[in-house]
Amino acid sequence: MGGFLEIHISVCIVMCMRTNIVLDEALVKEAVRLTGIKTRRALVHEALRTLIESRKRRNLFDLRGKIKFAPGYDYKASRG
Repeated sequence: MGGFLEIHISVCIVMCMRTNIVLDEALVKEAVRLTGIKTRRALVHEALRTLIESRKRRNLFDLRGKIKFAPGYDYKASRG
């Protein structure tokens, strides 16, 4: 190696963790009925995705009326 020592370090950080939660059985049954999702794990994942999407959308609505467009810009023209 010509006096050089090469060390390759691979670091893998996994952003998953196990947790135990108690779910309301009536909510689980209704969620299964409405979504067709069969596993509790998949239901929780879908619920989290839906919550995040909803909150992000709400944050966008909070910007309503706060964005100033350049003079002469026709935002409606870009809608087609």
